[in-house]
Amino acid sequence: MRPQLPTPCGPLSSSLLGRLTDREPLSAPEIGALEPLTDPDLQLALWCCYSLHYRGFDGVEDSMEWDGETLAFRAVLEQAFEAALRAEHAEGSVPTDPLVALRVIETWAGPPLSSTMAASGTREQLAEFAIHRSAYQLKEADPHTWAIPRLHGPGRSAMIEIQADEYGQGVPGKAHAELFAAAMAELGLEPEFGHYVDRLPGVTLATDNLVSMFALNRRLRGALIGHLALFEMTSVTPMSRYLATARRIGGLDAFERFYEVHVEADAHHADLALNKMVAGFLDTEPELAPDIIFGAAALAKVEGRFAKHLLASWREGRSSLRPGLTDLLADPPSGVETRAPVRDASGNGSAPFRRSTHP
Repeated sequence: MRPQLPTPCGPLSSSLLGRLTDREPLSAPEIGALEPLTDPDLQLALWCCYSLHYRGFDGVEDSMEWDGETLAFRAVLEQAFEAALRAEHAEGSVPTDPLVALRVIETWAGPPLSSTMAASGTREQLAEFAIHRSAYQLKEADPHTWAIPRLHGPGRSAMIEIQADEYGQGVPGKAHAELFAAAMAELGLEPEFGHYVDRLPGVTLATDNLVSMFALNRRLRGALIGHLALFEMTSVTPMSRYLATARRIGGLDAFERFYEVHVEADAHHADLALNKMVAGFLDTEPELAPDIIFGAAALAKVEGRFAKHLLASWREGRSSLRPGLTDLLADPPSGVETRAPVRDASGNGSAPFRRSTHP
């Protein structure tokens, strides 16, 4: 099933959706003073452009995937997004050897989202977290698969091994995206891809747009390799904590299974990604070493902003989603605590999470 087009949230997304539905002329988008890394209108418009290359949208012709005006519009948004990411990357200092740099970036400490969830996250917060992640997890592995026809040699073979695991070795119902859909349904959420995109803030859409930008531009294949490598290298610890969250809350067998599979697979994937995929890629295309580092660093930065947003919202007792969703979340079962305080990295208590219809 194709997703519905989202509701536009500003002039960029409004203009793009007019083009996709009614073939209205598109002019070069006005980026102006927007913050490309977090602006919800820019990120939503970019997400819609990228989605044309995945499942498309209900009511939008397949031919719009290669519509010249849409591609030109996307290029302007993409250039602004990439330029901001590269400017941010230039501020940091990491080794020039990707195998060493990835180990350094792996140690970067971000906001303690997973540890906070493990310690005191509620069922409602877990549902919000699942909604945020749905933009990526319901198509998990698909963006990285774009790299396979663009690679050759041992790095390609290692990536294929990783991706085969992500797709559950081709067994129906075992793909990680399918397991996540089952976990969402267990929480009373709609598991159809794209259902909640209207409610995702710019910081969330940026996490998904990052991998799509790397995936859909052949020139950024090195960045896509770096992205996947760091993703696998840093997966086990947070996945273990989210698994602990589900077990503590209870009654979430599908959610537990989703995280159990990742903990089981990613310990092997971490070594495979770094020492086989990245090393193999460097053997065949050593000139792309800087892009491997950029892709990993960019992933760490966008994920850090995402985690910071969630924790800050919950400390302030408000939803981390854009307006209008929290009243749609399923009520938790009787006896499940939904007002436990979220604690910050120092262990200090903060305001409890409360149901709200405002962001």
